[in-house]
Amino acid sequence: MAELLSGKAVAEALTERMKTDVAALKAKGVTPTLGIIRVGEKGPDISYEKGATKRCEEVGAAVKNYVLPEDATQEALLKTIAEANADRKVHGVLLFRPLPKHIDDNAARAALNPAKDVDGITDGSMAGIYSDSGAGYPPCTAESVIRILDHYKIDPAGKRVAVLGRSTVIGKPVSLLLLKKNGTVTICHSKTQNLEETVKAADIAVVAMGRALSVGKEYFRAGQYVIDVGVNPKPNGEKGTCGDVKFDEAEPVVAGISPVPGGVGAVTNACLVRPYLSAKRGSVSRALPVRVTLGTETALRT
Repeated sequence: MAELLSGKAVAEALTERMKTDVAALKAKGVTPTLGIIRVGEKGPDISYEKGATKRCEEVGAAVKNYVLPEDATQEALLKTIAEANADRKVHGVLLFRPLPKHIDDNAARAALNPAKDVDGITDGSMAGIYSDSGAGYPPCTAESVIRILDHYKIDPAGKRVAVLGRSTVIGKPVSLLLLKKNGTVTICHSKTQNLEETVKAADIAVVAMGRALSVGKEYFRAGQYVIDVGVNPKPNGEKGTCGDVKFDEAEPVVAGISPVPGGVGAVTNACLVRPYLSAKRGSVSRALPVRVTLGTETALRT
């Protein structure tokens, strides 16, 4: 029976760290603040916004909402992004996408300052991940995978890692983050030959295909750890969500597996609003004047 790599436990541990860091910042007169830019009233965006707001409130961080109507012009959105960029009291910005079709997504992403891009959507953030420069932020989902591995002491160093999927949201950035942790990474996709054998040979498999229950027991072997990133509606009209992995087939075989729901998704909000100091010189108090971040190690001086 596999070890269940619960995201809830990871999120709870991160939350406790957040509370301590936020309290230390507030004692110095700094309130970490997440800016949320939303265009329109789409249900998933509102739900995600509520989740992020609840997480911020739980740890004592603040939220500043920028809400535009569905028919907002591109100029209005760019003005709002510029406002959030310029506000020194806003330490990170989440821009909900997809944007309405009449708005140029590339222009919106380019307008956001990578130093505040908490969900890794800008080219600057991606370049920072590639160059390992510390500029910008990785996408929260990619970071969540790393947080789960860290929490359960699954070290990719020297291990064979198969990443199924090559999207800019998860596949590519998580591959670079795993490479940074000295994993030997193979990126797999729909054109990969001998896909099942390649994944089966890996010590760690990160599955992010975006296809419900598409990866079964033939991909796995004893001793593997599996992180299922997929979040899909259940097939055949069933209620609820499922992952890309056929959990019931993989769980009896592998050493550990993350569930869906309750795995990577449970950690994502915690990564999104996780404020802390880039305090390599020691304790929080010695690191002040502070550099506050929401997400990863890139810092923005307040």
